[in-house]
Amino acid sequence: MPLSDELRELAAEVSNWGRWGDDDEVGTANLIDAAAVQRGLAAAGAGRHLSLAIPLDATSPQQGGAPGRIAPLRTMLSLNQTYTGDPGDACFNDDTVSMALAAGTHIDALAHVTYDGLMYNGFPATEVTADAGARRCGADKLRPILSRAVLLDVAAAVGVERLEPGRAIGADDLDAAVELARVALEPGDVALVRTGHMQLFHAGDTWGYNHDSPGLSTDTIRWIRQRDLGAVFTDTYIYEVWPPQDWAHMVPVHMIQLRDMGQVQGQNFDLEALAAACAADGVYDSCFWAAPEPFTGGCSAPVNPVVTR
Repeated sequence: MPLSDELRELAAEVSNWGRWGDDDEVGTANLIDAAAVQRGLAAAGAGRHLSLAIPLDATSPQQGGAPGRIAPLRTMLSLNQTYTGDPGDACFNDDTVSMALAAGTHIDALAHVTYDGLMYNGFPATEVTADAGARRCGADKLRPILSRAVLLDVAAAVGVERLEPGRAIGADDLDAAVELARVALEPGDVALVRTGHMQLFHAGDTWGYNHDSPGLSTDTIRWIRQRDLGAVFTDTYIYEVWPPQDWAHMVPVHMIQLRDMGQVQGQNFDLEALAAACAADGVYDSCFWAAPEPFTGGCSAPVNPVVTR
């Protein structure tokens, strides 16, 4: 169903349409300026890298929860194939893969969600076509990200290892996570929102992971907009709380953040090792870097995000 009058007022309040020009297709990536990059580099600490990606294989969360999306299916094209017939010569192994672009750890293109016939910045939804994909606001428009990341460990902030499925994260929860981190968020920062839900995926409970889950509620939309975050990533399959707060609005956080705010966002970020490291040394900010795969016309982009601390 269409957004309620209240949510439409919120969408208008937080809208970034025209903020960076009528032709802008990257949204809040514009906030990751030179100052944000330098802040990120300064947070690199001892230079230890942690990948936040989950494996791209048949264990991917894409197990039918979203119609048509499939987990990565990798098959071999050649096995120790020599082009000269001489096995003592160079032999090649090659493979191919078929997958949903949102199968694993990924960043949503701004074209991922439209409503009322429009996508971010007022571009018509018809700019997404069957043959070309997203001609506007697609994955090929997503910029590489280098900024400071702050772990917002909501689970730890409220005193649990893992938030319960269906737990709606509110602005007060994010405030508590900021207080735990003891870091003042600045424009262009990357927020890594941890719920602990990734623990289910690690335990092999893929079905539990990609169904009911904790997540961001509409109460967090204004909070995120007021802080001008460059990107927001979560450790869940859906990003926002599921089941929805109101079945009349199935994915309102996606709708408003992607279509109205142009908020760079993504899902399936593995924050467990990072959370353990932050809890151990009390340092909750890191240098974050990631380069989304530039699939022309893509509506999402696989990514291997890394924090250096």
